[in-house]
Amino acid sequence: MTNITCTTFTSRCRWAATLTACALLLSGSVPATQTRLTPDKNKYTPAQDVKLGQDAAAQVRKEMPLLHDSTVDEWVQEVGRRLAAAIPPEFQHSEFKYTFEVVNQKEINAFALPGGPMFLNRGMIEAAKSEGEVAGVMGHEISHVALRHGTAQATKGERFQLGAILGQVAGAVIGGTAGAVIAQGSQFGLGTYFLKYSRTYESQADLLGAQILARAGYDPRQMANMFKTIEEQGGGRDPEWLSSHPNPGNRFNSINAEAAKLRVTARPDTGEFQNARSRLTAMAPAPTAAEIAKNKANAGTGSTTVSPARTNARIDTHSTSERTYRPGDFLRVTVPANWQQRNSGDGGVTFAPDGGYVEANGRSAFTHGVQLGVAQGGSGNLQRDSEQLLQNFARTNPNLRTRLTRRESLGGRAGITAVLSNISDVSGQAEAVALSTTQLKNGNVLYLIAVAPEGDADSYEPAFRRVRQALQITDR
Repeated sequence: MTNITCTTFTSRCRWAATLTACALLLSGSVPATQTRLTPDKNKYTPAQDVKLGQDAAAQVRKEMPLLHDSTVDEWVQEVGRRLAAAIPPEFQHSEFKYTFEVVNQKEINAFALPGGPMFLNRGMIEAAKSEGEVAGVMGHEISHVALRHGTAQATKGERFQLGAILGQVAGAVIGGTAGAVIAQGSQFGLGTYFLKYSRTYESQADLLGAQILARAGYDPRQMANMFKTIEEQGGGRDPEWLSSHPNPGNRFNSINAEAAKLRVTARPDTGEFQNARSRLTAMAPAPTAAEIAKNKANAGTGSTTVSPARTNARIDTHSTSERTYRPGDFLRVTVPANWQQRNSGDGGVTFAPDGGYVEANGRSAFTHGVQLGVAQGGSGNLQRDSEQLLQNFARTNPNLRTRLTRRESLGGRAGITAVLSNISDVSGQAEAVALSTTQLKNGNVLYLIAVAPEGDADSYEPAFRRVRQALQITDR
């Protein structure tokens, strides 16, 4: 199982009315009645946002198939530049460099990384009905960057090591094998640190996005229309983008209410959107995420499949003596003494014996051991959040099956453990997986993944049970 990534806490952000109207007096500006936003506290510098985003973007470019069509790319870049230029001055950061690239992938998705890199799936463009709808998604994503929501989330509360952030971004965006897809599938957690925000931050991005659209000459109501368009394309379930962007409540009405406060100098329809759509229609269909992962594995590049020689290495059995680690300020974990803490490039906090943790092709995976994470943005109902987590895992893990679910304490708190089966992308063999969850006091969900090959599951289960019971959780 490839590493699952750890996510972060969210908390309510502060809204204030302290910005001055004069900061918005630009061509196509909006009146002072618009909603005024104040960014949350952030202990990180804009330069740190840029470093994190650029490093993650480089990894995305290596792992994801970019479209590389000059006509489509130039159109998206022009829309993006127009929107970035319309960011209100108080939310502009001279260090940030906004870039816009199209990923040749079918799923309806888009994401922006700290400091400005944005990736827009081809499927998002094909789902849109107008340039304004595409601009609506892009304006929303730009707003997350401009408001520095990623590092603002990292500033809040207690968490795992910030050094794991890059891996969390890359693992959640790129995904691939069982654990990485679990990271990607943890849609009410990050799977990712920077790509999954609280409902408060979603509301902020909706409002600032509407203001940016108006300043750029787009009707902000097109953003609201695009969200409805995405829902219509979902086939009865939330498309990827909506899964990772929780509805803050009455989103459609809130955006339209904000739009009513704004003045728009509408741009004429240049026909560039229709031209880009025609280009895409003439191409071969975009591959799905599953097809991309399969193609990478078959090509032997960027795959998380580990060489047979490495997976056949001897795996130490678990020790009867124990060792305690402190992976986060609020958490102590006790594991067999021969398990080591692995803070991998994928951002997970893993505890595994020698031979049970492997690295290949720049990716890491574990076949024996446990991994911990915190999923932010839950509903506050553990049963519902655990079921949602499992549903998201299954959506992108075709071999994942639930055997049973039981009530079981985790660190002395009421919890739920789901016993699952899967096919390991590391060994190609059946593996037993246990997902255990409990609620933290702020409503987020602490989860623990325990993994062992099917043939070793009975011998490892006592150790896994001891880890679950011995957790010490001291969040306040």
